[in-house]
Amino acid sequence: MSGIFLRIISLGDIMRKIKCFSLMFLIGGIGYNLIEILWRGYTHVSMFFAGGICFNAFAAIGKNSKNHKPFFLAAIGALMVTAVEFITGCIVNLWLKKKVWDYSKMPLNILGQICPVFTLLWGLLSLFAIPFSAKIHKRLSK
Repeated sequence: MSGIFLRIISLGDIMRKIKCFSLMFLIGGIGYNLIEILWRGYTHVSMFFAGGICFNAFAAIGKNSKNHKPFFLAAIGALMVTAVEFITGCIVNLWLKKKVWDYSKMPLNILGQICPVFTLLWGLLSLFAIPFSAKIHKRLSK
């Protein structure tokens, strides 16, 4: 096997990764729901799943971007959350007709699911959430 190296992953490593991902997902899901409740007074179960995905992605961004400026990472975080919200919105609001949110009255919105104002707000939140999630991930993955 010249040039090809296979890393054997133990069952313990796999279980540790699943546990870490699951706990990060739980923290992100609860956190996203709390942000929504504080911001608009209610939330929807779909936001729990969006939050879990985003928090794990924040950790990956923070873990793999040590040499980048915080505002660059915040921009990446904002775009990532906006993409997750757009996909979630298309599924939950447009396809399943749940009417969880509607940004159609906001300027420059796309299908009423995302808008630049909230992308900027997610960018501000990303300034703190990315390093925070990376620290939590580091502690959980030990």
